[in-house]
Amino acid sequence: MKYVIILGDGMADEPIPVLGGKTPLEYAKTPAMDRLAKMSRIGMVHTIPEGMQPGSDTANLSVLGYDPKKYYTGRSPLEALSIGVPMEATDIALRANLVTLTKDEENYKDRKILDHSAGEISTEDAAVLLEAVREVLEDDVYKFYTGTSYRHLMIWKGGQVVPLEAPHDHLGQVIGDFLPKEKKLYEMMKKSYDILVDHPMNIEREKRGLNPANSLWFWGAGTRPSLTSFEEKTGKRGVMISAVDLLKGIAVGASMKNIIVEGANGGLHTNYKGKADAAVKALVEDGYDFAYIHIEAPDEMGHQGSLEHKIQAIESIDRFVVDTVVKDLDQAGEDYRLLILPDHPTPIRLRTHTADPVPFLLYDSRAPRKESWLYNEREAQKAHDDVAAGYKLIDILLEKSDHMRFGG
Repeated sequence: MKYVIILGDGMADEPIPVLGGKTPLEYAKTPAMDRLAKMSRIGMVHTIPEGMQPGSDTANLSVLGYDPKKYYTGRSPLEALSIGVPMEATDIALRANLVTLTKDEENYKDRKILDHSAGEISTEDAAVLLEAVREVLEDDVYKFYTGTSYRHLMIWKGGQVVPLEAPHDHLGQVIGDFLPKEKKLYEMMKKSYDILVDHPMNIEREKRGLNPANSLWFWGAGTRPSLTSFEEKTGKRGVMISAVDLLKGIAVGASMKNIIVEGANGGLHTNYKGKADAAVKALVEDGYDFAYIHIEAPDEMGHQGSLEHKIQAIESIDRFVVDTVVKDLDQAGEDYRLLILPDHPTPIRLRTHTADPVPFLLYDSRAPRKESWLYNEREAQKAHDDVAAGYKLIDILLEKSDHMRFGG
């Protein structure tokens, strides 16, 4: 028996008037998911524990079966695991995004966040800019590490976990109220703007019509994590397929194998089919029991407020990931159970995450059901099958629980 999770990050949304009151998932052409839904169990799952911030960190831990209230120590430490950054018990990891701020204002605190991803900047361009920052700001206490695209890392030796705001929560807003209260972190962010605003790389990017990466933004502070091995916890050998350092870091912490797919970049034009092919190979040829396929694109499009591109991302997941995995596993003659879901909603209206429950689809190739529904938020709500503790959903997938519903 093989087990697969296909996770469309931020895929869930709200009804949107210009779509006739449908959500992007409901509006998108998703024949593969809709075909599966008619043979599957569908419902809603609460991936974000009450009182915790909605994010891909807590939500993906939950989907993998790790109770965030027990295992979560911050987002950045998980990313540190991914890029091989050694952390001492007294170290604090912080995400160091490269963002785009407005330039017309005289004072740094009066600027606005235009783009949390600096136009989905390439890792190659970002590395050049981060090196310029490193030359000026790095010392024995603050160390910078290059991640992927706009997502980078700073280790604060002997630091402290301080409250910090996520940039994607405040797009289009004046940054003054959301800057770090910790003086050194604020000064470093302000200085990074001076370093980057006229950097040749950014001047060239603007000439090409691209957003400049003209400031660092610190957030997601946390301490070194400690996760139980996924195989020890579930009895399954698992692989992670993602372009995002956060998910790779969770996999490292859970002692899962990370599979790197060429052309997978966390953006709209990622290598969707390459991820599906890698998952099937790991399951069919390499002897793994479990594959987690994470696709970031719907979340990024939600943050950008691009309805058209969010729908495009959902349709690409359906066509190139879901359809490929199902057809190839069927052709290989494998028995398998497949779980499809978002980690959290990223509504176009808000351009950030919410903690609302998300729709799940659970298919078993050995025992197809006969249902009439499609896969989207409205249909999943009508199914009245609610999983209240998201971290328990994997027990249903792995057949460790036969409960139809969880309460509390």
